[in-house]
Amino acid sequence: MLKQANFYSVIIGTELLNGRRKDAHFAFLNEQLLKRGWTHKASFVIEDDTSLMENIYKLIKEDKNSVMFSYGGIGATPDDYTRQIAAKVFRDGKMEYNQKAQELIINQFGQEAYPHRIEMGNLPINAKLLKNVVNNVAGFYLDDRFFFTPGFPSMSQSMVIEALDKHYAKNELIKYRKTLTAFCGENDLISLMKEVPSEIELSSLPKIIEDKRQVVLSLSSSNKELLETNFEKFINFCQEKSIKYTLEDINQVK
Repeated sequence: MLKQANFYSVIIGTELLNGRRKDAHFAFLNEQLLKRGWTHKASFVIEDDTSLMENIYKLIKEDKNSVMFSYGGIGATPDDYTRQIAAKVFRDGKMEYNQKAQELIINQFGQEAYPHRIEMGNLPINAKLLKNVVNNVAGFYLDDRFFFTPGFPSMSQSMVIEALDKHYAKNELIKYRKTLTAFCGENDLISLMKEVPSEIELSSLPKIIEDKRQVVLSLSSSNKELLETNFEKFINFCQEKSIKYTLEDINQVK
């Protein structure tokens, strides 16, 4: 398991973009990541376009800490490109008929496995399998980092849980978070925000409630001392400027 993991999801399906189907993958994966102390780095919803798929996979591969869940395109129809593109990006185009994957397909479909379904066992070399609880046609993964599942949530969700439980069950890096709500405009705090070091994750959410401005400011870091020092600057600023504020207690995010 990577000590620091940047999680990406790639959700492939023209039918999602043209409105014929609704996506359920992002919300489920995001929930599972948060339960384990992880967060998304990015999520892509893309059409069934081989060049786009290849470019997105390459972008994710370039991140040395990337972990990817890719949904869709591993079936047997002509618009299922994922296995070939995954092989091109992650295995220099090399594929092989995975014996175990083929056995599962044959056991499930018998003679109806031929001539098309059996091709779903043609995977990038050295692929490992993810169990399909619906019809036994396996998903697969590469290098314990890049996971490829079907586009059907009923099949993919159990694969996501299997992959995370096995390889990314819990984020061991403890992150701390401190949050305040300042009853002022976001613009009043921007200069101070610019002083926050890159080791601290900053988020600022402005609100207008009953025509009054307020901003929810949240700082997060694995360096507790650095976090508290920088957070204290915002408290001091509010006090000096007579800006009312409320505080939330420090949290550990594991």
